[in-house]
Amino acid sequence: MIQSMTGYGKSTAVFANKKIHVEIKSLNSKALDLSTRIAPIYREKEIEIRNMIASVLERGKVDFCIWIEKEAGLDATPINGSTLNNYYQQIRNISDIYGIPLPNDWFATLLRLPDVMTKTEVEELSEDEWLFAKQAINDALGHLVEFRKQEGRALEKKFTEKIENITMLLKSIEPYEQQRVERIRQRLIDGLKSIPEVEYDKNRLEQEMIYYIEKLDINEEKQRLSNHLKYFMDTMANGQGQGKKLGFIAQEMGREINTTGSKSNLAEMQNIVVKMKDELEQIKEQVLNVM
Repeated sequence: MIQSMTGYGKSTAVFANKKIHVEIKSLNSKALDLSTRIAPIYREKEIEIRNMIASVLERGKVDFCIWIEKEAGLDATPINGSTLNNYYQQIRNISDIYGIPLPNDWFATLLRLPDVMTKTEVEELSEDEWLFAKQAINDALGHLVEFRKQEGRALEKKFTEKIENITMLLKSIEPYEQQRVERIRQRLIDGLKSIPEVEYDKNRLEQEMIYYIEKLDINEEKQRLSNHLKYFMDTMANGQGQGKKLGFIAQEMGREINTTGSKSNLAEMQNIVVKMKDELEQIKEQVLNVM
């Protein structure tokens, strides 16, 4: 089964007093285009995170984000009591020495001074926490892959419908082919008859008509197009990672349809070719989303 490059996955893991949130989004791209937003505590694992994503997603424009949500009140910036007391004593001493009045609002004054409110502790990533975070990443990737598979099933249904439509349109050309030959023959004969007192070699006329009709023959184009249609279905059934190949096959289908159109000098046949082009254009638009 094919997969779409469009997907979304989200996961949450709980470790100690924090929630670890992971979110991954992907869109179509020729290669893997990965951008990340990683909480500071996990930045040392960025290369490992990128390798985890690349091993699963292969292609697509991917946005990855991991962040931490802590319990209310646990993330408040602490007041540095020793520093605050040091400032307090210095201000009192300066006031006594120089006769400067003490402040009316001590807290407002002291809390504005440097390093009174600072966060000095440095969080270190434990192995246990990383295992929880890693599991959250894998879960989010799993959800995104499942999303891609659902989109892939919808694309496969759409492609199958379009391939069947082109196959039926190709068969609908056949009745007009013999009719076209007869029209060409009759038009040439009528043209010669319209010229008075013209004598022509009937054998030579037959030879010229055969040559002319052979130039307009589309049997080879029909056969090649049929082969491409079958190859497209077989490739689609081979599973994921077939997006580029399906795109190449669609291009080859377009060449055969265009050649058929250039050789079709009958209005009914040209109308059918236009319909085939319309069906193929819809395939080309959607095949860009296939991984």
